[in-house]
Amino acid sequence: MNLVWFLVMGALAGWIAGKITKGGGFGVVGNIVVGVIGAVVGGWAFGALGISAGGGLIGSLVTAVAGAVILLFIVGLIKK
Repeated sequence: MNLVWFLVMGALAGWIAGKITKGGGFGVVGNIVVGVIGAVVGGWAFGALGISAGGGLIGSLVTAVAGAVILLFIVGLIKK
């Protein structure tokens, strides 16, 4: 069941980040990939800055969305 929640959180984080940065999502698989990689990036960035988003589902979602936004911003810079 943890894998299902992990994928759902990744998809939700990727979708929210897509809405924030581009105004659209990337499809189910794309949202999951962006959300999962974003969670790693967000965890690293928050840890490096000494910031905590709190625990639980909401804290994890905030961290994943922040990381996904950072990821999409960097990808946007590279694509230009």
